[in-house]
Amino acid sequence: MAPPVVAKSGRGGSVGVAVIGAGRIGQVHCKAVATVPNVEVVVVADFFEKAAIACAEKFGIPRAVQDWKVAVRSAEVDAVLICSPSSTHCDIIIESANQGKHIFVEKPIDYEVARIDIALQAVAKAGVKLQVGFQRRFDANFMRVQSAVAKGEIGDPYMLSIVSRDPTPPPIEYVKQSGGLLYDMAIHDMDMARFVMGCEAVEVSTMAASFSPEISAVGDVTTAVVTLRFENGALGTIQCCRKAVYGYDQRIEVLGSMGAVEIGNNYPNTAVVSTAGGVARDLPLNFFMDRYADAYASEIVQFLDAVVNDKPTKVQGVDGKIPVVMALAAAKSLRERRVVKISEVLYGDSKL
Repeated sequence: MAPPVVAKSGRGGSVGVAVIGAGRIGQVHCKAVATVPNVEVVVVADFFEKAAIACAEKFGIPRAVQDWKVAVRSAEVDAVLICSPSSTHCDIIIESANQGKHIFVEKPIDYEVARIDIALQAVAKAGVKLQVGFQRRFDANFMRVQSAVAKGEIGDPYMLSIVSRDPTPPPIEYVKQSGGLLYDMAIHDMDMARFVMGCEAVEVSTMAASFSPEISAVGDVTTAVVTLRFENGALGTIQCCRKAVYGYDQRIEVLGSMGAVEIGNNYPNTAVVSTAGGVARDLPLNFFMDRYADAYASEIVQFLDAVVNDKPTKVQGVDGKIPVVMALAAAKSLRERRVVKISEVLYGDSKL
């Protein structure tokens, strides 16, 4: 078992955090850690050492290193925030667990179920805490939808509809290493589907297309519709698109036997301009860093609260695994042009 987190007298009684990855999301998390009493980032690591140094200077972090293993193995580190490229997540989780460090990891844990299982086994063996970075679970709007379904306010859920559209496609270099739309973008919506419905999907069907020759050339799609059948008999659809010219489009609706619950987009203000020529308002918040700013902060604060006060984390290993399984099933459906059962993409000793 990992030792309980106790104040380190050498640092004035604070709990030490290592941030792996000094890019945009790593810096967002550094900012969130700074709001938590008696917790501090003591080291930041990045494959580009200059990025680590710049991040350390920006947030007053005492150490910046290039090798993430140096950070993870540091004696003053109690918890690790993994914000590095997706392909590195699994190895860093395993090493962090072996070192007795509590772990927050951005999605995905990995793209292979077998490797995810190995990482989760290492976490369980070490007795450390793990939280996966599905920040939408900490958004007030999505939380209200989940609450309405869980409390039975709309009766038995019949249908789920999720709309997820980015304002513009990411750079092609990002697309090449992202895992593709289903693993990179739709995986958030798959997590939301099971979070909101309170049960697992059992069947997946996918159709997709591409409006970008450049993205098509690297084997990815820009537009997808994923249909889900849940174990409670309900149906769901997820619409994903890499380009919506009006901004970041994030909507969800659940229809039930006694009513419905839905949320729309977030806007920079509530002003509506009405004239003889029409009624208009400003465009939605432009991208995820704006739309989910509060959720990003909340997930880190709650992870650190779980570490310091020995509570369960809100998004555990299985919650990181199942959306990857769903994405694998969706990709298989797209390739084979058929409905795929979730059980088909689990293998060996892997279990949901």
